[in-house]
Amino acid sequence: MPDPAARDAAEEASAFSHPAVDPDASAAYGAHPDQVVDFYAPRDGRTNAPLVIALHGGAWRAPYDRRHLTPFVDFLARRGFAVASVEYRRGSDIPRQGGTAPVAGRWPETFDDVAAAMDAVPELAAAHLPQADPRRIVLTGHSAGGHLALWAAARHVLPAGSPWRLPAPPALRGVVALAPIAHFDRAVELGVCGGAVTELLGGEADFAARAAHADPALLLPTGIATTVVQGRDDIVVPSSVAESYAEAAAKAGETVGCTFLEEVGHFPLIDPAADACAVVAEEIAQLAW
Repeated sequence: MPDPAARDAAEEASAFSHPAVDPDASAAYGAHPDQVVDFYAPRDGRTNAPLVIALHGGAWRAPYDRRHLTPFVDFLARRGFAVASVEYRRGSDIPRQGGTAPVAGRWPETFDDVAAAMDAVPELAAAHLPQADPRRIVLTGHSAGGHLALWAAARHVLPAGSPWRLPAPPALRGVVALAPIAHFDRAVELGVCGGAVTELLGGEADFAARAAHADPALLLPTGIATTVVQGRDDIVVPSSVAESYAEAAAKAGETVGCTFLEEVGHFPLIDPAADACAVVAEEIAQLAW
């Protein structure tokens, strides 16, 4: 059996080995430099293509931006999808006191941005990506981006008074969350991404109150078709996090589709060179077409 850490490092190196792919167009959804969406047209020239909105991962930390997701985004475009890749504000570059990693996320700015981007993308796509069919939107995201995708699909069930709450479900065909940080208590228990979940919510003192507005496992049922794709050998966001989310959904009376891939870790899900990436594209297609 290969060493899990060595395997993870090799999978990460493969996923990050592909050159970044520039978008066909970009548009701002706010004044901050990180409030931008990149658009990728379907490479086969089709029109009325399903629109995939993609949210990148990286533990909500500043060093990881949307560029690392561009090979995956281009992979989807080559499969006939129109794609909107969203950037959003993440943590600062300065490590937390006593820590070494950059701080994860900003409260409330990270959520402000994802909500604003989701609201803006249909109109922006109409102007900058006319090949997209805004009636067929699938939301996807990897890791921390998977969390944000699940959260964005649950805004209509946020607590009353939440600034991000929608009066009705978002117009989505569904969500395909890739190794998502989908259950905060389980992620904290496992120390996922070096305590990133607690940092995202501003620390332990505010954890419970803010989790009610941010934890996908507490925002159920959504009524939105949801699929989780997860590597069984993932040591970054272990599969038990996805399992805990699916169990929470079942207790809320909702079925979440779970595709667990054997002998697959965290990064092959967004690696165009990996078979797992083709599985992801097929899961998106099943919701989109």
